[in-house]
Amino acid sequence: MTQWQLFLAFFRVGMLGYGGGPSSIPLVHQEVVKKYGWMDDDEFADVLALGNTLPGPIATKMAGYIGYRVAGITGMLNALLSTILPTIVLMIVLLTTVASFKDYTWVKGMTAAVVPVVGVMLAVLTLDFYRKSAATLGWVKSLALIAVSFGLIEWLGLHPAILIAGLLLAAISQKDKAKASENEEKKDKR
Repeated sequence: MTQWQLFLAFFRVGMLGYGGGPSSIPLVHQEVVKKYGWMDDDEFADVLALGNTLPGPIATKMAGYIGYRVAGITGMLNALLSTILPTIVLMIVLLTTVASFKDYTWVKGMTAAVVPVVGVMLAVLTLDFYRKSAATLGWVKSLALIAVSFGLIEWLGLHPAILIAGLLLAAISQKDKAKASENEEKKDKR
């Protein structure tokens, strides 16, 4: 049953993730967190952050990891196949069909209409991540982190993967310091 659920979840993502990786992230979130409950929002955010630091398409990286986590090697292969299979089939079918109709206004309108829909989906996911961040860090620290990140990426041209890797290293360092402090307190109590 789990293999079938994995296949359906990532097949839907592959079928509906029109526009590439960014458009598929909210769909993966919907399937993995909200529908099947294979991970919570924090775990999903960690997988997304780690996936963004690695090279390659985000949808396949997330499918591979989540599939492996849910059902081992066969789950990983199942999730990967179900993610890329719709794309392969649709690319072959649609590109041959759309190529012959590309000059029609309804085709141009259809492809132009996808951009705002993907933008709204990403905005909703971003707002959800902000709310979670504000709940743990506080809204001032969260807004400051957003502003600094935006400045580094947009004005200084820092690649997002470098920023994410830096933030991950800072979080790991902070966690290690907290553990060391906790161990010191335990030693002092003895």
